[in-house]
Amino acid sequence: MPLTATPTAPAFVTVLVRGLLAGLVAGLLAGVFAYAVGEPHVEAAIAIEETAHAEPAAGGHDHEDALVGRDVQRGGLFLATGLFGAAMGGLLATAYVLLARRRRAYDDGRSGLPLAGAALLGAVVVPFLKYPANPPAVGDPATINQRTVTYLLMVVLGLVAVWAGSLGYRAVDAGAPSGLRAAAAVGGFLLVTVVSYVVMPSFQEVPADFPATLLWDFRLASLGTQVVLWTGTGLLFAALMQHRHRRATAAAPAG
Repeated sequence: MPLTATPTAPAFVTVLVRGLLAGLVAGLLAGVFAYAVGEPHVEAAIAIEETAHAEPAAGGHDHEDALVGRDVQRGGLFLATGLFGAAMGGLLATAYVLLARRRRAYDDGRSGLPLAGAALLGAVVVPFLKYPANPPAVGDPATINQRTVTYLLMVVLGLVAVWAGSLGYRAVDAGAPSGLRAAAAVGGFLLVTVVSYVVMPSFQEVPADFPATLLWDFRLASLGTQVVLWTGTGLLFAALMQHRHRRATAAAPAG
């Protein structure tokens, strides 16, 4: 990818800026989704946690207040999703540039969509199926470091699984039936995913009396937030790149 833009190949900075912008907007949209869909479940889980830790009226000290109030946490939600989205958009743009040589021709950004889909599958869906998100009041504080490390490792393994699927697809001759190449891709992806699920430890820390409906509503809202973020990032990035391509092509001299 050249440092200076051309009608057929934009400069890296051009691609990066569009990735950051797409991720920022998608992150804010994901924040809106999380606020509208996820916050009610967070409030319900916090109420359960506070009830479980409440002291009887005549039983001594009061329960300590949270260091950060809920109003500040709600406002910080949009800041967090916006910054996270911008970071993911930057990574998407970088991957788009690094994989440019694998594309037969400049595709005006459309390959950003499958890249975003691959990131959603490997970095979100695969880890979610092994370690789904838990609301407040679920999880042992003593294992938080172990759970964080294993989740991050699962993200890496999910991306490796996507890469293995890509290798499987390319390993089959280009002249072979498309179904055979797809089967090789699925096989490579599932092989790494299944082995990862078997090898990685499991954590069963959900209290027996925790409402199952609330648990899964929260988990689905958490997954939905990521789907909104990555789908929005892919669509916006592709649209921004296509807009740039049309302008650059129109401004290029004929012949």
